[in-house]
Amino acid sequence: DLKDGTTLIDLLELIAREGGEMRIRLGSLEPRTVTREFCERAKKLPTLCPHFHLSMQSGCDETLARMRRKYTTAEFFAVTERLRASFPGCALTTDLITGFPGETEEEFSRTLAFIEKCAFAQMHVFPYSVRPGTKAATMPGQIEKSEKAARAAHIAERMRREYLTSCVGKTLEVIFETESDGESRGHAENYTEVAAPGDMPHGVVRKVKITGVRGEMLVGTAL
Repeated sequence: DLKDGTTLIDLLELIAREGGEMRIRLGSLEPRTVTREFCERAKKLPTLCPHFHLSMQSGCDETLARMRRKYTTAEFFAVTERLRASFPGCALTTDLITGFPGETEEEFSRTLAFIEKCAFAQMHVFPYSVRPGTKAATMPGQIEKSEKAARAAHIAERMRREYLTSCVGKTLEVIFETESDGESRGHAENYTEVAAPGDMPHGVVRKVKITGVRGEMLVGTAL
């Protein structure tokens, strides 16, 4: 949104060029930012992590329109395919709001089907809450908190387990951050938490062979 034409990918290329070996991780990406040109340039950056948190909010076009989001589900899904083609095995994460004013059961069902189609590695699910002074607060069709958030979270948990399972057998690059009871923990480039035996130097990248899943984290052996 800078007036001189500078875009996010320009900034990322500058940071990758000047920032040495530090990892670059993106969060809360506006889907319209992820163009074909963005992906073509981004995949050439060796320090850009293959983890992208996309702002979604809903998987139903009617709900997105009431939210005044400037994209459709078709456009959003095209972004997920674009990223997966450029970063095979990448982790795609998102936020979902359930119970937005006027959301019908049919609309919510479409959202559930859409998030399954996107196969997110992780989701943050929030029930809509009124914020005084916003347009949404005065919209008709205010919905009482219901089981919608729990239903969406259940699907999100299953997709999370499926993504973690897909990492078993892979070798990931992990930056270890803590150590306790003879085990070190850190985060891989796809932002999954990884545990491995031993006291690993903190802040140093180590290759880890992933051997299994334990709760919400991966376990493996440092190579």
